[in-house]
Amino acid sequence: MQRLRDGVVTTYSAERGVITAASQHADTALAAAELAQVLRHDHLGFVLFFCSAEYDLAALADALESCFPTTPLSGCTTAGEITPLGYDRGSIVAIGFDRRFFAIETALIDDLDHFELANAQRLVDTLLGRCRQQALAPINEHSFALTLLDGLSSREEQVLATLDAALGRIPSFGGSAGDDNHLSHTHVYIAGRFHTRAAVVVMINTRLPFEVFSTHHLTPLNHKLVVTDADREQRRVIELNGLPAAQVYADLVGVAPEQLSAAIFARHPVAVHIGGQHYVRSIQRVNSDRSLSFYCAVENGIVLTAMQPTPLLDNLEAMLAGVRARLGSPSVIIGCDCFLRRMELEGLQQLDQASQLLRQSSVVGFNTYGEQHHGMHVNQTFTGVAFGSLPAND
Repeated sequence: MQRLRDGVVTTYSAERGVITAASQHADTALAAAELAQVLRHDHLGFVLFFCSAEYDLAALADALESCFPTTPLSGCTTAGEITPLGYDRGSIVAIGFDRRFFAIETALIDDLDHFELANAQRLVDTLLGRCRQQALAPINEHSFALTLLDGLSSREEQVLATLDAALGRIPSFGGSAGDDNHLSHTHVYIAGRFHTRAAVVVMINTRLPFEVFSTHHLTPLNHKLVVTDADREQRRVIELNGLPAAQVYADLVGVAPEQLSAAIFARHPVAVHIGGQHYVRSIQRVNSDRSLSFYCAVENGIVLTAMQPTPLLDNLEAMLAGVRARLGSPSVIIGCDCFLRRMELEGLQQLDQASQLLRQSSVVGFNTYGEQHHGMHVNQTFTGVAFGSLPAND
């Protein structure tokens, strides 16, 4: 059931383990109070939220902790929110998890530069051990990890690959925090504080059936671009095919280098081909020296494949229909949707249609600066987890 009440959008699915809510109130105290009015109940065990970076984050942290004094919370800032009614901006969306259905434990990674396998193994073992103590469901078959990362840290690849090695067969997904496309400061939240240059790992063990998924609407072209000069640490490509990167890319898409923009990058992405799959590497901006800065890791010698979009709405509808076919009507889908996909939808004036599809499948989440799926950091994808329901006699 959905309704709009006093500025707060609510979706009630308590009998299925989750409650979702979203508030557009600009006042942090009132926004937090509105969420608490809906989410709090006797069995509330955890709250996950995604919020606009336009909020006063220190004040929001205080307000959330005041409204949920005994409930753990984690979350991050966004490049746009997905509420129970669809895409939004300047809001906060939250999911309340019932402890009878979910055992949830969290950890902060506050040194991304030195996160090594030994650190990852200790973190994973600790989180799984805490979930196991709650004896809710078998760990290996009923657990997954959600990762929220500072979207401007440039450390996603290292952290995710290391964490994935420690997770083993446990699936994972997540998103990089945004800041409403300012590309200035992004934050993750845990234990009462917002952090930069950090990551939050949320381990979820559940009795409910679930599916971790990822999809995109891009297909490869025949054009290949070889990175012949790159600054790996800064994710900057200086040359493609031995020539200035911006010039080569501009020639590929048929515009002058001065005309390159975020909208063009969204419509004309490039990808690396690994293990039979194409993983998108989106361009962030053109620099004054005509190099290109990327949202994902790039290095000398990699081959980039030009990609072209197919209808995004068709891909989204097919993905959601597949989830419903396998799990039934989802109790909630937590979605990490690249902000470049949203930009494409806005350019095509299809945002309302996409919102309707998301609303019909109970999707909530946020627009990201990068998506994570099984240890890979990618762009221009929609990735997430869908939860089904327990049988009526369970």
